[in-house]
Amino acid sequence: MTTAQTARIALVGDRSPHVKSHTRVPLLLDALASREGLVLDAYWIPTGDAAAEAAAGTLGRFDAVWVLPGSPYASEAGALAAIRVAREQGIPFLGTCGGFQHALLEYARTVCGLAGAAHAENDPAAADPVIAPLACSLVGHEGLVRAEPGSLAESALGAERSTERYHCGYGPAPRHLPALAAHGLLLSGHDEDGQVRIAELPGHPFFLATLFQPELHGDGTVPHPIVRALAVAAVTHATAARQAAPEAE
Repeated sequence: MTTAQTARIALVGDRSPHVKSHTRVPLLLDALASREGLVLDAYWIPTGDAAAEAAAGTLGRFDAVWVLPGSPYASEAGALAAIRVAREQGIPFLGTCGGFQHALLEYARTVCGLAGAAHAENDPAAADPVIAPLACSLVGHEGLVRAEPGSLAESALGAERSTERYHCGYGPAPRHLPALAAHGLLLSGHDEDGQVRIAELPGHPFFLATLFQPELHGDGTVPHPIVRALAVAAVTHATAARQAAPEAE
């Protein structure tokens, strides 16, 4: 029998029984524990509370942060605050669908210095949004994604190519991608048309964002490789924190 390993994960999003990815999470957590021996002690944090949790240092005590789909979020600022904590404090991070979009938005504002960077879903009047409506909606779409060789994306997927499921109508505006890349964000996965579908942050223990939704993989009884990779990163973080605790005392 596999020995269970435990880590605390913050699930950031406005939980709803009408969002399929949210209803999948309990199944995924159960499967990770039973199949992999990876126990994630999960706490849902509404985006409306996330900024205060970040400011109080509460989010920094988690072993992983997963910003889930469900945008427009009740609080854009809360979602961005959670992403920034994970990015700056080296906490394993996964952003899926809306989480991917807001990870790029946070990076554009905080790292690239694009103070006026906007998400068109939250700010329809924005003149030059970083996240804009897709030319072709991906709601209900399934398609091939190709990961860059040697990337975290390829390692997490366990393959260079994968067929993934989407449920989104917004994505990164192409004209802003060079600035993101120039400031260190690796655009590590693309679809068959060359559109960005995965981003990651080299040098971070685990920072991965996907426009597709790995939580919709299969029937939820076998976690997607990316979800498993996040769980492994979370347990690794928790183990390192426990080992460091006696030294701190």
